[in-house]
Amino acid sequence: MATFDWMIRSFARQASDGTTGTGSAATRVRRAVMTCAALLAACGLVACERSPERTGGGGKPVVVCTTGMVADLARAIGGDRIELRTLMGPGVDPHLYKASPGDVRALESAALVLYSGLHLEGRMIEPIEAMARTKPVVAVAEAVPVERRRKFEGEYASDPHVWMDASLWSLAGGRVRDELIKLDPAGRERITAASATLTAELAELHQWAIKRLGQIPADRRVLVTAHDAFGYFGRAYGVEVLAVQGVSTDSEAGLRDINALIDTLVKRKIGAVFVETSVPPKTIQALVEGCAARGHPIKIGGELYSDALGGPGSGADTYAGMFRHNVETIATALGAGPDAAPLGAPGRDQGTTK
Repeated sequence: MATFDWMIRSFARQASDGTTGTGSAATRVRRAVMTCAALLAACGLVACERSPERTGGGGKPVVVCTTGMVADLARAIGGDRIELRTLMGPGVDPHLYKASPGDVRALESAALVLYSGLHLEGRMIEPIEAMARTKPVVAVAEAVPVERRRKFEGEYASDPHVWMDASLWSLAGGRVRDELIKLDPAGRERITAASATLTAELAELHQWAIKRLGQIPADRRVLVTAHDAFGYFGRAYGVEVLAVQGVSTDSEAGLRDINALIDTLVKRKIGAVFVETSVPPKTIQALVEGCAARGHPIKIGGELYSDALGGPGSGADTYAGMFRHNVETIATALGAGPDAAPLGAPGRDQGTTK
């Protein structure tokens, strides 16, 4: 029933505000009807309306997560006691992601839905919230106390990129632990033990990042990226962060924003900028070209994982791997030199995503 209600609300919104396209009101209504009809046909109204199975083939509860970072928490803590499904794969921008009919079916099948929250999945919020009528739906990033969040005016009252600070992401892990225990009380002991192990790993990762990034010469600790996803990272690890766009990629950067950042890079003689795997590189390339035209050559220091994990074999297909990659890429590009005490490689198996 939640899926059907969400579709009806989407129909009403599209018919009234013209989001289905330009033209007369009658045209917009026709397009909205066709959109909803296609969605209903794709997922099957009868299948969507009946009570779904919320256990997998092995009888384990199905846990559906939006992003790879959230799924990695669930995988580390729930282990083989859950059947895990992930909606967004490597390189996917969660700010722009829209739910497909397949995603809606996955959400319907879940015994528990875990999403990041703080408006990260802004275009998915309606189907996610619709599921809360029939099952637990939990925003794990909201485990971070309000006083520890980065604050803004407007739509993004809080910066959603809390996983950029490993100590804050550990709090999100605590929320996942609590929800999994509610889902599987018989697994309390194993879930609690796995959560404690993860907490220790994240604490070690946090301390390593402080030491590694502290090896960058003080005048070079400036991180320049496409969008403001690294604010928590900079605050936690002593790095100044500059970005072309704000905390969301939902709006494009203007020429004035790009030129203002070029002025800063040239004036301060900043030597490196970074691209992101989930954001097109065009704005960073514009910075490189703009600086070159001003007689200040600047290099691309590497590719960072901001809003999504890497794919299989990338070394960044776990949260720990992604975080380590980012720290090491930034440290090396900004002049830290070789790491005198590298952290051990992550060892958890990855399982599968949708």
